[in-house]
Amino acid sequence: MVIVPQTSVATTHPERRWEPRLYPGTLATASRVRSDMRTDLARLIGLGDDLVATVVLCVSEMFANAVEHSRSGEADGRVIRTLAVHSAPDAGTVLRLSVIDDGTKDTGPLIPRQRTAEEWREAEHGRGLLLVEHTAAGWGTRPVLDFPFCAGLGTVTWAEFALPAPAGAERGR
Repeated sequence: MVIVPQTSVATTHPERRWEPRLYPGTLATASRVRSDMRTDLARLIGLGDDLVATVVLCVSEMFANAVEHSRSGEADGRVIRTLAVHSAPDAGTVLRLSVIDDGTKDTGPLIPRQRTAEEWREAEHGRGLLLVEHTAAGWGTRPVLDFPFCAGLGTVTWAEFALPAPAGAERGR
């Protein structure tokens, strides 16, 4: 039997999916969400500190929105985070971050648009998705299951970030 050692070199194939991460739906978990994101992003070569900080900020805001505006924030609520690198037509290589909540309750995450300057200064909430909108290359939401009888089962909030040309390769294991 021949044993070939694995080398610790970056892979050149840009396609990569991380195992989904499941978190309790409490705001106290946000620091773990950010830490896990940094750990996962450290596996990619060529990501600058600014991009890492931007993705970490976005996952934190998306997680907080899931807890605040869905059943994820209720007892036994959960939030799932997914992460993938893939090639996108006309966009090069992108990092796609998704946060999946436990389903709707009375409020849903919305981008506030009708506030006066004074209201913005006084507001304690409502800037999370604006940050995502302004820092990600693209973002959006969709139902977990797109069937009429499955409405309210959960929402996927996603954001994509353009990766520098050599980035996206994974560090060797």
